[in-house]
Amino acid sequence: MPVYKDEKRGTWYAKFNYTDWTGENKQKLKRGFKTQREAKAYERDFMERSQASPDMTFGNLVQLYMEDCKSRLKPTTYAGKEFLITTKLLPYFENTPINKIEPSSIRRWQNELISHENNYSQTYLKTVHNQASAIFNFACKYYKLPSNPARICGAMGKKNADSMSFWTTDEFKKFIPAVSDKPISKAIFELLFWTGMRSGEMLALTLNDFDFENKTVSINKNYARHEGADLILKPKTPKSKRIITIPEFVCTLIKHYVGQLYDYEPNERLFPVSKHYLQHEMRRGAKKAAVKLIRVHDLRHSHASLLIELGFSPLLISERLGHENIETTLQTYSHLYPNKHDEVASRLQELVSETTNDNSEK
Repeated sequence: MPVYKDEKRGTWYAKFNYTDWTGENKQKLKRGFKTQREAKAYERDFMERSQASPDMTFGNLVQLYMEDCKSRLKPTTYAGKEFLITTKLLPYFENTPINKIEPSSIRRWQNELISHENNYSQTYLKTVHNQASAIFNFACKYYKLPSNPARICGAMGKKNADSMSFWTTDEFKKFIPAVSDKPISKAIFELLFWTGMRSGEMLALTLNDFDFENKTVSINKNYARHEGADLILKPKTPKSKRIITIPEFVCTLIKHYVGQLYDYEPNERLFPVSKHYLQHEMRRGAKKAAVKLIRVHDLRHSHASLLIELGFSPLLISERLGHENIETTLQTYSHLYPNKHDEVASRLQELVSETTNDNSEK
């Protein structure tokens, strides 16, 4: 194999020719390997990837997959995907040729995760499986893998949780005084509970996004923190870009909060804190108020459950939450509707009874 010793540096390097995916002949040079074995392994892995071979290892396939994802995903989404693959997939499949990974191999991997001591949630197991399937679909489409073993094996986990944590209005009213000693915390949690916006959407807000005359707030960006840098990104989906109506008391609250800020410009972030701050304040307030601890994201579920209880239609709730389609809303919150079935039956019974009474009077 074309590997050589760099006498000056005392290291090894690989230098070889290859044909890229366009059919063009190119030369590759890579220096700095501590051993001859490392240099040879690099050349072998590189040739597997460049030749689009189904004999390549799963680890090499992942490198190609992640290179493809990098230009298409937000940095935070990419980092989350990378973490999941590194911790849940590579330890099991990294050195196995992809055409040797059978549905039975996927089944054994699933069983290990299902019985893991961390007791992963059903929705998390579903997410992990979907990621594995996406990688194999990528191999089928671009690297001549005959079939997707994850799809043949079948999924694990569930798309939606069997139960959902949220606060009732009474629980939220107990919580909010516990964080009202910090004006920024009070404004943040009031906004999250009464609008249902995502925490990233809230953290990206500026004063310019509010229209107090029409009592609305415009959701048009998303905040994230990645590798120590604050990022203002596009909304999660096209439907996430929306205008939410807000009650008068929320308008008053935000105006009062802004009035307390020093040297603030209307185009700056209104709440210059991180998601870690929100989690800390959530724990602090829940403990002080003696209410059950829920996640920050569960305030979004709390808002949705409140709207359902008030009788608003799934379509309106979907638009307010910025879901991509109404099916997402129905699938996410379908378990909150069962108590409405008895109400439907009762209303129908009342209707029939009224008709019967009218006829008897005649």
